[in-house]
Amino acid sequence: MSVKELFDLTGKVALVTGGSRGLGLQMAEALGEMGARLAITARKADELAAAKARLEQQGIEALTVIGDLSKFEQIPGLVGKVLEHYGKIDILVNNAGANWAAPAADYPDDAWMKVINLNVNGMFFLTREVGRRALIPRKSGKIIVTASIAGLRGNPPHMPTIAYNAAKGADVNFVRALAAEWGRYNINVNAICPGFFPSRMASGLMEKLGDQIIADTALGRLGGEEDLKGAVVYLASEASRHVTGHALVVDGGSSSF
Repeated sequence: MSVKELFDLTGKVALVTGGSRGLGLQMAEALGEMGARLAITARKADELAAAKARLEQQGIEALTVIGDLSKFEQIPGLVGKVLEHYGKIDILVNNAGANWAAPAADYPDDAWMKVINLNVNGMFFLTREVGRRALIPRKSGKIIVTASIAGLRGNPPHMPTIAYNAAKGADVNFVRALAAEWGRYNINVNAICPGFFPSRMASGLMEKLGDQIIADTALGRLGGEEDLKGAVVYLASEASRHVTGHALVVDGGSSSF
């Protein structure tokens, strides 16, 4: 198989959560450009419609499904719509997430539950549903979790995001544990750990600390609109068929200090 063939996703179906904007849309574009047919989910219909239009302008087929993964009862129906439309799911990108900044001693109960429910619980319930109904029966599949470098370390005192760090750390070890369990089904399970990318979720932090974050990054810049594309295609394709249980850091070298 040629290198081009290893990265080719023609005929594959990819479900991308949080796929209407930001990192999710960036990864969806990359998978679609390599030939995958897409299903993207998010909570807001207008953002999904805008994302669908953008993808279709690039010649990428995209099904949109409105859904809130923190409402666990919606998950079977969401997966059912994708399977009804495409007949299969080959690639699952668990990208939907939330953050909340507050000192640990004052952290609101509802904020903790919001972050953990979406970043950990909803991610697990969706992965389990897709595994049961689409990947395990066919003994094939790729699961990718958008974790974070925040899941690999603590934050400085001026970045009090304990729930996010805890959730992303759970995501990283979730990947390791599931990779070990589902390898016998020929299912690869990996994480991408981005550093700082301009996004709506990170906008408040970037306004306050953007210059310092850039100064503390080896490459001297933030992540850009192309910087996750190669990583997600690699982990979604046959090029990574012997890679599982891995957390791929894409942070411009900020974690190298």
